[in-house]
Amino acid sequence: MQHGTASNAPPLARRHRVRRPASLLATGVLVAAVCAWQLTNAVKAQTARTPLPRFVGNVTTNGAVSPDFATYWDQLTPENEGKWESVERTRNQMDWSGLDAAVQFARAHNMPFKEHTLVWGRQVPAWVADLPKKQQAAEVEEWIRAYCERYPDTAMIDVVNEPDHATPVYAEALGGAGRSGYDWVLWSFRTARKHCPKAQLILNDYDVLRIDTDKFIAIARVVKRAKLLDAIGAQAHDIESEPLAELQENLKKLAALDVPIYISEYDVDEYDDEKQQAIVAEQFPVFWESPAVAGITFWGYVDGATWKSHAGLIRDGVPRPALTWLMNYLHR
Repeated sequence: MQHGTASNAPPLARRHRVRRPASLLATGVLVAAVCAWQLTNAVKAQTARTPLPRFVGNVTTNGAVSPDFATYWDQLTPENEGKWESVERTRNQMDWSGLDAAVQFARAHNMPFKEHTLVWGRQVPAWVADLPKKQQAAEVEEWIRAYCERYPDTAMIDVVNEPDHATPVYAEALGGAGRSGYDWVLWSFRTARKHCPKAQLILNDYDVLRIDTDKFIAIARVVKRAKLLDAIGAQAHDIESEPLAELQENLKKLAALDVPIYISEYDVDEYDDEKQQAIVAEQFPVFWESPAVAGITFWGYVDGATWKSHAGLIRDGVPRPALTWLMNYLHR
């Protein structure tokens, strides 16, 4: 299922291929063959991170994918299963079961999969804090490498989550502030690029659309100058009462970075059905109708299993008015 203008987009799994001309193979001229090989790989490098079909996605529910997920959403993010602590709670004992199930579902339904998240100051395995710095850096890279080797076709990765709000205990081991002010962030992106070269690398944070827009942009520019930033993630929690003009202005500021924007964690925490629908109907078009926004991921939809208490879009098995409005809007 694709939404809006993305309905005719090519499947994610379809990759650009460049075939070596048959005439070169026939001549046996080594130099020509080498040139063709170099050209092929250059084009592959340029097209490996081609823009994804536009999507409206969601997250796993209580560690699993809800049976009706594909009825409403066409992109999948693991809410907790992709965090380092969830995978390697005990050193050198990797539990990939939650991620395996989510990735397999996304593949089976031809959905872009986003890893959330490789580097984050919260939900870090407890054993990391007591390691010497060199070992900390080695363990972080081992974690990133292990993820990328297992899921090399990952479409998007929240490489660093909440850099302005949750600095990892191991940040100094990755370079600390350094000359750029965020060398540890650059280290994280370089390492992700090294091991997951085909994925879109994303810098993700909260309050980006509210009070910390300028702070986030400053960090994003550091990563962009290093030619490592493929996209940004703007979490959209706690914006229920934000004035629409302010939301539009902050989105415009983010768009000036000239990289795709993902509205990465959108929810409307409102118990009253009519109020929730009114908020979604006012805010969602601001995101969806912006050419800078490449996709939107809601952060949960099953009532009673969302991070925010009243953010569910399905209550007692029945779509709330906000979800009905959303489906009608996307398929009008």
